[in-house]
Amino acid sequence: MGASGRARNEDQDMPPRQITRMPPAVLLAFAVALTAPALDARDTGPAPRQSEALPPLQRVPPPAPHTAPRTEPVTGPVTGFPLPRYVSLNAGEANARRGPSRKYRIDWVFRHRNMPMMVVAEHGHWRRVVDRDGAGGWMHYALLSGMRTAIVEVDMLELRQHPGSDAPVRAHAELGVVGRLTECDGTWCRMASGGHWGWVPAGALWGVEPGEVFD
Repeated sequence: MGASGRARNEDQDMPPRQITRMPPAVLLAFAVALTAPALDARDTGPAPRQSEALPPLQRVPPPAPHTAPRTEPVTGPVTGFPLPRYVSLNAGEANARRGPSRKYRIDWVFRHRNMPMMVVAEHGHWRRVVDRDGAGGWMHYALLSGMRTAIVEVDMLELRQHPGSDAPVRAHAELGVVGRLTECDGTWCRMASGGHWGWVPAGALWGVEPGEVFD
């Protein structure tokens, strides 16, 4: 079992196996692949023949400013909550299965209560989740909590008295520490861990969407 508190079972009769940690970029690609539609190849058309005469130059009005199309937020078909979204483990041991039912075999076993997880799909009472390294599967919703937590991704992260880089430092958090988030203002988050609390940059955490605000 790795430092993140999980093990994988290829079969129910086989012991857990070590896994290789994947970078956060792989997780992001995995979550996007689950929610974005497949892209079709674009047909650019045949190239013009060299023998064709070019049309005379004409004065045309400048193009209108480009406006990016608005994309509707993705929501879960069961809860109506955004997808993807962050939750945390509500149990000291949680099984992640290959499908949304107990009839499916267990792929991963997570043993770190309060660890942040990303929900990427919903089906009935089941939620498909992934961790920071992309490992995961389908979990029963009772194993998850709406309490927000995050993993520190910067060694000796400074916890400050107020949200701001000039605020006094209250404590430091080591790389990989899991802390509870009580508030985020889009740039800074108030995190508590090990009896200490303070404000940290949201970009130094895994478990918070860029620009996310909550309290």
